[in-house]
Amino acid sequence: MALDKPYKDVPGTTIFDAEQSRKGYWLNQFCMSLMKAENRERFKADQRAYLDEWPMTEAQKQAVLAADLNRAIALGGNIYFLAKLGATHGKSFQQMAGSMTGKTEEEYRDMMIQGGRSVEGNRRVGEEGDAQAHRQPQGSATRPGF
Repeated sequence: MALDKPYKDVPGTTIFDAEQSRKGYWLNQFCMSLMKAENRERFKADQRAYLDEWPMTEAQKQAVLAADLNRAIALGGNIYFLAKLGATHGKSFQQMAGSMTGKTEEEYRDMMIQGGRSVEGNRRVGEEGDAQAHRQPQGSATRPGF
């Protein structure tokens, strides 16, 4: 019997539940490996070769290579593990969050200082707010990841 997951109706939000944890196990283990300097250097020297050492899906590897954090999260990545990927690329958490919203670091900071995104149009999937999937920037060819 499938569990009822009413939180799946919250636009722009992926809840890291047991299902996501299972799906992203190797992606998150890869990210944790970046805590060691020698692994960061190996990854930066040849990203694809280092990724191929991990039993991740091809889609997960492509999300890492594109620095597409929204896609990585959808594929089971946990933002706190993915932060190690951002740090490896010299990015702050604020820069990473900005990339996930299609904003510059400064635009993201200003939005958060002003109270964040409005809940109007973002309470349920299918509304017309800026957190709706069809309004999300990453994954499009026009705006690369961080």
